[in-house]
Amino acid sequence: MSAALIMIDWQQGFDDHAYWGGNRNNPDAEANALALLGHWRSQKHPVFHCIHDSRDPDSLLRLEKTGGRLIAGFEPQDGEPLIVKHVNSCFIGTDLEARLHAANITDLVICGLTTNHCVSTTTRMAGNLGFNVKLVGDACATFDRRGADGMLYEAQLVHDISLANIHNEFCVVTNTEDEIQ
Repeated sequence: MSAALIMIDWQQGFDDHAYWGGNRNNPDAEANALALLGHWRSQKHPVFHCIHDSRDPDSLLRLEKTGGRLIAGFEPQDGEPLIVKHVNSCFIGTDLEARLHAANITDLVICGLTTNHCVSTTTRMAGNLGFNVKLVGDACATFDRRGADGMLYEAQLVHDISLANIHNEFCVVTNTEDEIQ
């Protein structure tokens, strides 16, 4: 079996915590993701970078804005594709699935921002498409969310429930330490 690392939306726009709901959880997400990325590269395993180019003209995640740029250290290296998406899933409107099949990749290791949006959506689709998926929970993060009733849900709770919702259904949730051993 062949495995690939999928890096999702490590973009500068997520540095504006207030814009996304405030109170981001897991301040170690970037460090964990970079450790995972470094290990993956040292093993010469395939890496795919996915970034969001929002269709909303006011979004921070537009490629022509600073927020659309990758965080320093997360830039693709030679041979690492950069997949541009316009919706939450890295599979919709992109050639990611075709690239993975062409490379005979059956297993995916996923990390990124935000846990409850693009990471969850991509993980669910990957599982539904038949990939064996590991989601590195400590290399993901999210923000506070306000429900339709106005109730505030803290970022850590949103993160934990998002992981619980997909664990052993669409993926296996794991952590950075287990993935870099």
